[in-house]
Amino acid sequence: MPWCRQQAADELVREFLRSGSSARNKMMKNWGVIGGIAAAMAAGVYVLWGPITDRKKKRKGTVPGLLNLGNTCFMNSLLQGLAACPSFIRWLEDFSQSSASLARPETDTRLSRTLLQLLKALSSHEPVEDDVLDAGCLLEALRLHRWHISSFEEQDAHELFHVLTSSLEEERGRRPKVTHLFDMETLEKSVESSDKTISCRSRGPLHPIPSLWRTQHPFHGRLTSYMACKHCERQSPVRYDSFDSLSLSIPAVQWGRPVTLDQCLQHFISSETIKEVECENCTKTQAGEVVNGQVVESQRTTFIKQLKLGKLPQCLCIHLQRLTWSTEGTPIKRQEHVQFSEYLSMDRYKHCSAAPRLQKPRRATKPSGSNTAGDSHDQTVANGVDPEHHNNNKPLTNGAFSSVFIRSPGLGPQLNLTYDYSSSEYLFRLTAVLVHHGDMHSGHFITYRRGPPSPRSPSPFSPQWLWVSDDSVRKASLQEALSSSAYLLFYERVRSRPGLLAEE
Repeated sequence: MPWCRQQAADELVREFLRSGSSARNKMMKNWGVIGGIAAAMAAGVYVLWGPITDRKKKRKGTVPGLLNLGNTCFMNSLLQGLAACPSFIRWLEDFSQSSASLARPETDTRLSRTLLQLLKALSSHEPVEDDVLDAGCLLEALRLHRWHISSFEEQDAHELFHVLTSSLEEERGRRPKVTHLFDMETLEKSVESSDKTISCRSRGPLHPIPSLWRTQHPFHGRLTSYMACKHCERQSPVRYDSFDSLSLSIPAVQWGRPVTLDQCLQHFISSETIKEVECENCTKTQAGEVVNGQVVESQRTTFIKQLKLGKLPQCLCIHLQRLTWSTEGTPIKRQEHVQFSEYLSMDRYKHCSAAPRLQKPRRATKPSGSNTAGDSHDQTVANGVDPEHHNNNKPLTNGAFSSVFIRSPGLGPQLNLTYDYSSSEYLFRLTAVLVHHGDMHSGHFITYRRGPPSPRSPSPFSPQWLWVSDDSVRKASLQEALSSSAYLLFYERVRSRPGLLAEE
């Protein structure tokens, strides 16, 4: 091109200098007009389409990232995981609305309001103004609950999860301020605001009516435990304990066999033998008897302790314990992969309201040629899971052979297993996976989570998965999430209609 050559450029410059001042001014004025028009067009493009059109196209269907304030990847990953739990966000919305209706001070609900704002921004389907958000306000809200968490020290995401749930319980447990008896203005307003007066007459005790601000958060569940004497099979009363997450230890790895989430859950509820426990029933029945020339005062026997899940939460948080200790006493992180699936059936781990039977340990027998569901109730299931606690007496597992319908992509194409979740009463679906890269001394947390659902979709679960590492966000696949070495798993309970699962 001739205008790009050096000689042609020099000739144009000399011609411009030889021209008169009036001609030069005219040429510069024309160039100024052209430059002004170009600037106006650029400003119009900026206003109409924004500064980076391609970036907004890439942002569609993703979520904002979170700024790392030093070493706050543990907080960022947890917030991304919680943002993928629709029931938890709905609970925060109901909690905020009920708190506003009760005119509670803002300082009493600062944590729940701050957490709700962050999670709604991280779960919105619409593009936001900022691609990267600052979650430092959450640390400030936690300081009101006497939690001083430094942004420059490495922390644990599971510990922060319990800090959040316990602090939310503290906010929920604060009763609203009672109006003073002589505050006539407030009392008159409350009477005027009520549309109708409700009165009731009862001879019995009145049961308190639960209100929205008293409801438990959706991660709240209950464990059941009971002990039974092996000698007289007398069972102690069932004890209930609350939990916000299930912390599962990883069983020892058998050579050539992968560890599954089902094995971790089986190990969690497996029966425990406790020796030399005084049994009141055996002591009563044998009172006054003489054994070896001595009068029996207390009879000590062996007890079996059984743990089950009494109340399953709407949102289930599972923590895989990856900390172990060497023979020298130094902490070691377990790096092995634990297989988990998109759908998780918890029927076999649920406590049965009927009186449970004591499972006497039996010697394992070699299975015969073929086992059907019909004769499964005649056999003892390992790890203290008896068939009467199974749904419809059918073996329903998350890592063993079953009937058909749903294929789990998390176990690899070489197994190609399918599971029947249609009859499951307590069925959960995976929403987020938190992964820790590194060792016990340092590392980094990242999150696999579901993207925000489309407003036109009837399902609250998006099929699109995302990989999030602080302010970096990219699209991922379900297979990539299931292949990760999970540290925290977030599941949400779903309806177990066969048609609902088949549609997806």
